[in-house]
Amino acid sequence: MIINTGMRTDIPAFYSNWLLNRIREGYVYVRNPYYKNQVTKYILNPNVVDCLAFCTKNPHPLIARLSELDKYKQFWFVTITPYGMDIEPNVPDKKQVISDFKKLSEHLGKKAVAIRYDPIFINEKFDVSMHIKCFEKLLNELNGFTEDCTISFLDMYEKVKRNAPDLRPPTEKEQIQIAKAFSKIGKQNNIVIHSCCEKEFLKEYDIDITGCMSKGIVEKAIENKLNAPKNNSKREGCACLLGNDIGMYNTCMHLCKYCYANANSGLVKENVKKHNSNSPFLIGGSEEGDKITYAKQKSWKINEDEQISLI
Repeated sequence: MIINTGMRTDIPAFYSNWLLNRIREGYVYVRNPYYKNQVTKYILNPNVVDCLAFCTKNPHPLIARLSELDKYKQFWFVTITPYGMDIEPNVPDKKQVISDFKKLSEHLGKKAVAIRYDPIFINEKFDVSMHIKCFEKLLNELNGFTEDCTISFLDMYEKVKRNAPDLRPPTEKEQIQIAKAFSKIGKQNNIVIHSCCEKEFLKEYDIDITGCMSKGIVEKAIENKLNAPKNNSKREGCACLLGNDIGMYNTCMHLCKYCYANANSGLVKENVKKHNSNSPFLIGGSEEGDKITYAKQKSWKINEDEQISLI
């Protein structure tokens, strides 16, 4: 099975001590985001956790402590955009993020790390030509450190409309222009460009639409075939191995204007006050009425004999 850490918040950036404590303790409690007294207990053990999956804008707090995660196979998405503090107030300097990406690649191997360049939006500063220019510079810099990059276009959730009224998604014509240019840049740098939950027409422009954390991507990262269950995502166009996320919404202190995981900054700051790095919960602790259920966990790895029989 896969344990995800980055769909609801950025754990490496803000909760790295908590994560490493959970790794040492060997378990974690996760509240259901919609029914708060429903708590799932996940065992953190490489015998059942085939891959720890990360999605972060700032891996730096874990870079010096990567050896503490070495018993786990890993896959890292690092989001690197050209946006400034007006859009991403608490994301560190991108030169630092790029440097840390290279260190991750050197430690884990280039198949286990991937770029996310998303969300792509249009505003006064960032038109199509600016995105192409920034993307080319980024991939030239990371040539040889990864084989994969995922892009997606801004989704106008109600939270986004409220927090970022000056941003808009690219039109279909602009998406085609971006896809053509990005695909060409990817080929020049030996990096496959994947899309995340986007329209199928992008495949006409050599964008891989099979998923950003697909079974194939994860198998490549962990160097093992998986007998993974069928993806049950209700999100259109998603073919990724998601679920089993140990994060919590409304806890990411990056406070990006386009964020779908935060309702507002005030709620985030209140939640962060309740964080205890020694608690099995990311935020707070046990509450009256909690019902704890053990997750059904097993390894999806296909052993060497089984792999040979499939060839």
